[in-house]
Formats: sequence, structure tokens, C-alpha cells
Amino acid sequence: MSREKRGFEKKRKGLGKKAVALQYDPEKSKAPFVVAKGSGLIAEKIIEIAEKYKIPLKSDPNLIQVLSKLDFQEEIPSEVYQVVAQILAYIYKVEEEIADK
Repeated sequence: MSREKRGFEKKRKGLGKKAVALQYDPEKSKAPFVVAKGSGLIAEKIIEIAEKYKIPLKSDPNLIQVLSKLDFQEEIPSEVYQVVAQILAYIYKVEEEIADK
């Protein structure tokens, strides 16, 4: 199989992917907000950048449906606070464990 064809197949596989990146600074905003979002190749790039900078990733199709409807810089709706809070708590715990090593 040629490189071009393999690359095309890889791209086709990623077309259904969605990604949303959130940022949260309690000193600047009352809730996390959207800093990047996209589907297909854009989603793959968001994931690639997150992995490069060791930003934890969480796969949650139901949450992504809600978050992907938000505009850039828009804070998350209160309906998903608890889910996002659980994800943030997990991330903080992992970061602490890494720092302790």
C-alpha cells in the first residue's frame, strides 16, 4: 500500500472524532471555558497538541456533545459542572502524584 493511500485511510478514520479543550483559572473565570474545539482533522490536531504538552485527555461522548455546541471563550453550562469538576479533580490528583515522584 502506498504512503499516500495509508495517509488517506488514516485521515478518513479520524473524520468522526471530536475534541474540545477547556481552560480554567478560578481567579479569572467562574467556570471552565472553551479554548479550542473541532472535529475530524482539527480534533486530531487538538489531541496531538494535548499529548505533546502532556495535557490529560478524557473521552466522554455525552460531554463532548454538550461542549462542542459552545462558542469559543464560552463558559461551560451549569448542567455539566459536576462532570467537569470530577475530571479536573482527577487531573489535579495525577499532577500531584507526578510532582511527588
